[in-house]
Amino acid sequence: MTKKQNLLVVDQDPKHITLMRQILSETGCRVIAARNGEAAVDLAATEQPELVFMEINLEGEIDGCVAARRIRDFSDVPIIFVCASDKPEDILWAFEAGADDYVTKPVHSQILLARMRAVQKRSSNSNGISRITEIICGTLKINIPGRQVTVDDDDVYLSETEFNLILELARNQGRVLMHEHLLSTVWGQKYSTEIDYLRSYVHILRRKLEKDPQHPRLILSKPGVGYMLAAEPASRPGA
Repeated sequence: MTKKQNLLVVDQDPKHITLMRQILSETGCRVIAARNGEAAVDLAATEQPELVFMEINLEGEIDGCVAARRIRDFSDVPIIFVCASDKPEDILWAFEAGADDYVTKPVHSQILLARMRAVQKRSSNSNGISRITEIICGTLKINIPGRQVTVDDDDVYLSETEFNLILELARNQGRVLMHEHLLSTVWGQKYSTEIDYLRSYVHILRRKLEKDPQHPRLILSKPGVGYMLAAEPASRPGA
């Protein structure tokens, strides 16, 4: 028997979730739902849906754009925003967060299904979600969906920006990333020349993650170029 595909619907309105279930039942897929961004990220990681339908306005601490960005940290699953807002700025934010398409409410069932098929056809990842949800570098472990970091199995609290910076370094461990790349990726294009800003955050990360921040062996710098997360952190002398 062929395994049913999972479709994830994320919306704070239970009536809209019910409507989406009715529309999507025509596809023969299994529909799972979340009413807040935190639950959406958890379900994307654990249920591995083939497609996500996301509303921008959600219950909880994070909105749909933030949830989509966090899903994009570990997944290439297609994301269609289905939103009440037709404001250009909301549509732009959605695409910047990783949207593959944007549909405004009220939805037309046949048009929604057609756009769903088009997005799935364009998707280069037929298996939906990437299996990479954890990165390990020596004693450093990064749980991507949970946005949790541990060193020697001890939890380390990182701010959202600190986490985004170490994640970008970890996803490219063993490679030097230029200052401009890190600044543009983590903070945005308008910060691409703020090298002192980047240095201050690297300093904070070293204090939190390195055994000896004055002699870093994990987050390495190449003067005038950028930073690198060592693929195999060196041991401390005498350790």
